[in-house]
Amino acid sequence: MNKYELSLVVNAKIEDEVRIATFEKVQKYIERFGGTITNINEVGKKRLAYEIQKMREGYYYFIQFDAAAESPAELESRLRIMDNVLRYLCVRQEA
Repeated sequence: MNKYELSLVVNAKIEDEVRIATFEKVQKYIERFGGTITNINEVGKKRLAYEIQKMREGYYYFIQFDAAAESPAELESRLRIMDNVLRYLCVRQEA
């Protein structure tokens, strides 16, 4: 099992219920692909460095999880098509 951190920027203009549902869906994807979430850091609404899809703010999450080496690729393929996810980045952490 490798340690990973997923940085997630969610659309800040959507309602709280939709944003929470989007985040829970990401958590379920991590668990479905064999990952175990170890830490969640919900930063909140922040100003983006540059405009993305005509939006200037995003809701930031940082999720640390343990998973097999092929899990991040599966997770990213699902994140790529999610409507309310503006940006994501999954990186492997050093042991």
